[in-house]
Amino acid sequence: MKVVFGSDERTNLTDMVPGIVSEMGHDVEVVSVGEDWAKVGRLVAELVASGSAERGLLCCTTGTGVTIAANRVRGARAALCTDSETAVGARRWNDANVLAFSLRLTTEALLTEMLTAFFDTPFDPSESASLDCLDQIDG
Repeated sequence: MKVVFGSDERTNLTDMVPGIVSEMGHDVEVVSVGEDWAKVGRLVAELVASGSAERGLLCCTTGTGVTIAANRVRGARAALCTDSETAVGARRWNDANVLAFSLRLTTEALLTEMLTAFFDTPFDPSESASLDCLDQIDG
């Protein structure tokens, strides 16, 4: 799976992300580290929404800013996750294609758990009506 990753700052955790994702068997491209959170969120979301990547990963101090920015891009469904069960739900019920997380709260072990859940959980087709509703909101 092609994955794009961006963060508004470089930390030990952001340095670990490409290796963890690669070890899971995915092709990861770091598209931005150190730019404004709004620009990073938008860039990753645009790449996913356009089909240039299947999934996106985003982080900032709280994860909130990049999530807000990403969700302004039509076709991006970014979910701010703090544990693996939230990541499972984001995929299963919301067909999230961008995982956002907090640099302040996320440990390497937790990140690995969330990424595993995010990559391994399929979307439940019985939830398609909700996604149709989102399309109507987008106009």
